[in-house]
Amino acid sequence: MTRQMGIWNRLMDHYFRLEVDGWDRIPDEPVLLIGVHSGGPLTMDAWTLVFSWWRHFGAERPLHGTAHDVLMKSPKLGDYFRRMGVISPRRENIQAAFEKGDDVVLWPGGEVDAYRSWSKRDTAVLGGRKGFIRLAIQSGVPIVPVATVGGHDTLFVLSEGRPLARALKLKERMRSDLAPVTLSWPFGVALHLTPFQHIPLPAKIRTELLEPVYLSSDKSLADDEAYVDSVYEDIEARIQAGMDRLASKRKFPVFF
Repeated sequence: MTRQMGIWNRLMDHYFRLEVDGWDRIPDEPVLLIGVHSGGPLTMDAWTLVFSWWRHFGAERPLHGTAHDVLMKSPKLGDYFRRMGVISPRRENIQAAFEKGDDVVLWPGGEVDAYRSWSKRDTAVLGGRKGFIRLAIQSGVPIVPVATVGGHDTLFVLSEGRPLARALKLKERMRSDLAPVTLSWPFGVALHLTPFQHIPLPAKIRTELLEPVYLSSDKSLADDEAYVDSVYEDIEARIQAGMDRLASKRKFPVFF
């Protein structure tokens, strides 16, 4: 992380013109950050969050990103992710990080979130996945919602390609319900299925760390569907409100 900061400082400050607010809201104890991430397989809003966290806290407070098993098992790419502290989003991995006193960030929406259509670029998509709430309850850690906009302007998703994904049987082959058609550089309009198929465009990324959500200490509530649903709706609403605020600062439809 330290060796790469020279490059990432330039990317964050000049290419993506990153703005991050809300550092004062981070509790002293380990937290589970929950947010959205955009831009297909190269989610620059996720990477800039991880590197800005390192820039802010340094080695004193490591943050573990999480990545899909397909990426973690990829030759060389998976090795690189692991060296960067990225972990597979399995319960045992995340709990082990908390036990060390580290922080973890999850993007529950996964590929449905990262490949949402450009028309949904300012919409919070958590995919209806609520396991992170049960995990936070059982681990006894607060949840810090993260709002971000701009990442979806680094890659234009023209269509999520759900019918095409079914025809190609991508659910069985790649655990994906999507076969996104994108507009990107340098290949223009294309079916987007590989991580290194495009170079992210220089969109402005705005991120805000929101107020932490403290959950009940009663671990039995992890099995209470009504409680889990209410927390999920609250967190999704907080992220959406934050994204709305950030999107209102946009000067032009894209890049600014």
